[in-house]
Amino acid sequence: MTVTIYHNPRCSKSRQTLELLRSRGLEPDIVEYLKTPPGKSELSGILALLGMGPRELMRKKETKYKANGLDGAGLSDDQLLDALIEHPVLIERPIVLANGKAAIGRPPETVLDII
Repeated sequence: MTVTIYHNPRCSKSRQTLELLRSRGLEPDIVEYLKTPPGKSELSGILALLGMGPRELMRKKETKYKANGLDGAGLSDDQLLDALIEHPVLIERPIVLANGKAAIGRPPETVLDII
């Protein structure tokens, strides 16, 4: 089974989720999404697996969220996707992909449902 984690090593939940996967004998492919942000089609695919829209995946307490006017109701999903790509710090983390499914590791145990 291939498991991928979109990981931020500075985030405690991301580190806990990675450790949880490893404790289950899984060594996931690690994507440090702040260094290597997903492209538009990749992010769209992740959102489809999560069953979410782009705004639902955004970290609304991040400074860049309000500073870039992303709290405006009139923004399209396409505009929000572009903002997530331009400012990957806004992407909620960690995201785990496995078995054709996706989960956000908040709390980390939620990823167990897809492995």
